[in-house]
Amino acid sequence: MTDQLRLMAVHAHPDDESSKGAATMAKYVSEGVDVLVVTCTGGERGSILNPKLQGDSYIEEHIHEVRKKEMDEARDILGVEQEWLGFVDSGLPEGEPLPPLPEGCFALEDEDEAAGRLVRLVRSFRPQVITTYDENGGYPHPDHIMTHKISMIAFDDAANTEKYPEAEFGPAWQPQKLYYNQGFNLPRTVALHEALLARGMESPYEDWLKRWDDFEREPRTLTTHVPCSEFFETRDKALIAHATQIDPEGGWFRVPMDLQKEVWPTEEYELAKSHVDTSLPESDLFAGIRDNA
Repeated sequence: MTDQLRLMAVHAHPDDESSKGAATMAKYVSEGVDVLVVTCTGGERGSILNPKLQGDSYIEEHIHEVRKKEMDEARDILGVEQEWLGFVDSGLPEGEPLPPLPEGCFALEDEDEAAGRLVRLVRSFRPQVITTYDENGGYPHPDHIMTHKISMIAFDDAANTEKYPEAEFGPAWQPQKLYYNQGFNLPRTVALHEALLARGMESPYEDWLKRWDDFEREPRTLTTHVPCSEFFETRDKALIAHATQIDPEGGWFRVPMDLQKEVWPTEEYELAKSHVDTSLPESDLFAGIRDNA
């Protein structure tokens, strides 16, 4: 263990890093922590979600290059490092029955082989903490679920030189803690929704809350609330940098910033694995690590 703290955030697509835990990352960067975002795919099959850019033939034909440039801008705004794993976006299958996933996509890769690419980065970057998605992917996109799978393998096996030989994958390294991003949680959504109504304002969460039970998920345990409200503006700037994916006038930005900071000034995580002692709830992803670093 060195005296430098390092955080690795593993995400499925460009833009995921800016919508999940971005303020946390910007906070840690400001404190001198090394932060690396790992982006598993290029977002090649992502739709153009910003209505102002829909129908732009150049963007449609060059979506991979456009999203890479968006990622470059968001990375610079957040102040993080970033690496691509190089897998191909699986797309989000829709219909009944669901169509098969496209050949060669990320979600159809061999899990251990795909995890090997992440193991190389874990061993070279040597993070004490990794963040990723839970077993549902945060939502059931096949790339998010695959991101969860390879993150779990890499966390456990980056120290296993029998499975991933040192000669090929670099010296062994064991991360100390692994977290699931849980920023889109029910308590936060209810708190913001009720605060908006109390101010006599329209809430963008009303329909979402009505459909919450349809998600058929067990409640998640929010173990870690990281105070990071002073970086909410940085988070939003990074998100807007992903112009093909985000409408600056859309629902993401309908909650006044002062209300967000007052009502819910944290980002949430679920501690999934730990090799260090820590007391729950936490306010720091490096709890139990700082004293030993």
